[in-house]
Amino acid sequence: MGPRRWRAAWPSWAGSAALVWSVLYAAGAALAALTGPAFGYALPGGAVRGAAAEWALAALYGGAAALAYGMRRWPGRAWPDRAAWAVVALCLTSGFGFLLSLTRVLAFLSRNQPPMDWAAWANQGVAVGGAALWLGAALAGRRRRGGVCPHCGGARGGGHGGAGGRAGAEGSRVRGGRPVRAGLVAAAALVPYAVLKTGWALGWTAGYTGEGNPGLDPRYASDLAIRLYAHGVDATAVLAVAGMGLALALTRSWSAPAVRAVLLALGWAGAAALAPFGVFLAVTGALMWAGLVDVGLGDHAPWVVVVAYGGFSVYGVALGRATEAYRARTRRPCTRC
Repeated sequence: MGPRRWRAAWPSWAGSAALVWSVLYAAGAALAALTGPAFGYALPGGAVRGAAAEWALAALYGGAAALAYGMRRWPGRAWPDRAAWAVVALCLTSGFGFLLSLTRVLAFLSRNQPPMDWAAWANQGVAVGGAALWLGAALAGRRRRGGVCPHCGGARGGGHGGAGGRAGAEGSRVRGGRPVRAGLVAAAALVPYAVLKTGWALGWTAGYTGEGNPGLDPRYASDLAIRLYAHGVDATAVLAVAGMGLALALTRSWSAPAVRAVLLALGWAGAAALAPFGVFLAVTGALMWAGLVDVGLGDHAPWVVVVAYGGFSVYGVALGRATEAYRARTRRPCTRC
């Protein structure tokens, strides 16, 4: 079987690949706990390391391996396929740092970053790969159970898939106004952040009680970011506006292969990175508000983290919905069903 046919047959091997990956990843965590070298294993966020964290990860991903076996052993049951989505979330949480590692190379945004832990970065990349395998296994299982084509999610034999084809079972659920609403929700979710950061750059102090610039630490900001900020432009607010543009672009039906590939790659990457990031920041803000933690943001009101940064989570979820709708709306006719 050639590489192209092998990739096209992903519904048949995704479950087995997820099983093998889970066994190997859990074994690596157990080996790290027994031998000493961490191999980059750490609980989400990298805050907790050591043998306890490694044994916890070994247990979690060992359970994932058992679940993958259950999916193969009982292919017609719903609970293993549904539980697989929790493993996808677990893998994305473990790979959180890898998904956000692009920010380290954006020199125009920041400097004086801590040195890269390459072992942890590689480990997180492996976790993201596991998320992709588990996503394929969960999707294939759900589609088989629903009696639709496991490759495209459309009704078998319906000639579905392309712009001119008849919509299939999954395609029909994402047509109409739903993808437009998802894109609009994603764009609106970043408005509070963009407004707040722009307001700070223009001299407002809402949510800030300290001295100096509320949205810029000159110890870490690059010279370009400092110059932009002095003229009322916050670099991260510009990125937020770009994120809004991506969300709105996904409501269109551009089907040129190069454009489609770029939009899908950016959409899925943004959804996978920002949904857990927003949850982390929103929870952190809530704990700050309750006085349970202090993460060095004492000069900022807790609502700043909850309202502005928590919007990243809404954006990530809505962006994922808009990306899936765009994928289904612009896919080519399926030749395997």
